[in-house]
Amino acid sequence: MTLRTRVGLAGGLVVLLALAVASVVVYPTVQSIMRHQVDDSLKQTVGQGESIARALKQKFADSGEKIPIDSPVEVGGMLVQIISGEVRPGSNNEFVTVTQLDTDVANGKAQPYFQDATYNGADYRVFTAPFDGKPRGALMRVGRRLDDQSAILASLATLLILLTLGGGLLAAVSARLAARRVLRPIRALTETVEHITETHDLRAPIGLSGRDEIGRLGQSFAAMTTALDASMQAQRQLVADASHELRTPLTSLTTNLELLADGDGLGAPEAPALVQDAIGQARELRSLINNLVDLARYGEDTARTEDTRLDLVAKTVIAKATTRPTAPRFSSTLTPCLVHVDPDAIERAIGNLVDNAMKWSPPNGEVTITVAEGEFAITDQGPGIPPADLPFVFDRFYRSTQARSMPGSGLGLAIVRQVVETHGGQVAAEPLDRGLRMRFRLPVVPD
Repeated sequence: MTLRTRVGLAGGLVVLLALAVASVVVYPTVQSIMRHQVDDSLKQTVGQGESIARALKQKFADSGEKIPIDSPVEVGGMLVQIISGEVRPGSNNEFVTVTQLDTDVANGKAQPYFQDATYNGADYRVFTAPFDGKPRGALMRVGRRLDDQSAILASLATLLILLTLGGGLLAAVSARLAARRVLRPIRALTETVEHITETHDLRAPIGLSGRDEIGRLGQSFAAMTTALDASMQAQRQLVADASHELRTPLTSLTTNLELLADGDGLGAPEAPALVQDAIGQARELRSLINNLVDLARYGEDTARTEDTRLDLVAKTVIAKATTRPTAPRFSSTLTPCLVHVDPDAIERAIGNLVDNAMKWSPPNGEVTITVAEGEFAITDQGPGIPPADLPFVFDRFYRSTQARSMPGSGLGLAIVRQVVETHGGQVAAEPLDRGLRMRFRLPVVPD
């Protein structure tokens, strides 16, 4: 069963139930109104008891007929019976059998009442009350046939049933026809998803707009496919860049080992230089592989997070950096600051920024580090960075023209950005008149 058919059936069922409920309310309401109208007319007739009695006497006097005693007589479409004399149970069965209740009504001991009765094969609504409204021992019954009401109610019931069934069927058909137009965006989205599944083309256009749920679904799906396509492109680029970066040291390492294998081997005069070169290439490979592992390790799902003093992590990194033989002078201002992060990841990010500053610092240069309110900033006195390279400084494998002749893989600052953004922070690089300032900011844990 298609979604259109299910929507049509659901719409028809809702309308059918609504009409059924309305019919259940309308039918007894109309029946009650008609019954009250009949009861009111019967009360009015009983209230004219004396006038009706005189009219009966005049009618039979004019016609010369004998006045029926205690028998029902038709007057204006109603049956009227006046029971005089002793009213006792079983004393008169001409219209409705007299009961003890009738005796009590005639004597004023009980209230007038309504009842349904059958007389000569016809249904009547009967009202019993004291004759002329006064308890004198006489009784008056007035009955009205219910044939016209039964016919009206039967026609009403038939009409309500037809309306309920017809309305439900019409609603189901209309809802199915309307669902074709309403669900057109869903069909278009389904076709696009099927196309993407078959062709793996994440750039397929999704022509859905609007502010309703379907439009928002289309926009969200388009944003998801765009992000997925960007991720796949970045993955392909990462593989291509990593392959390129690995090819050079591997080629050099293989060449050096082949040279050592030829001729006198380690006894050749150039052997020590070849060995040192091979060791350097191996270290470069190790550094590149470690950086690739860190890129995967410090992704969106960090290993662990905890409340961490950012100033203490920076202090640890600075202490390690100062032990290096070529370390510049460090000047630091570390204000206590608590952040919720992966300590190892943040230490690696700070270490990469410190390494970058040390690499570009001139001899006897100074590196300034500050930590305050969730922000880490490091400033060096190196040559800075050209404005054209500034937007790409945190990209993977990006190396400026000045850096291509220096050791490195171009992943250190990319790791910094990935770590910081994974923890909800931002990174930035600011060129200065002399040197470069790099900083990142992390959300601070409330006191």
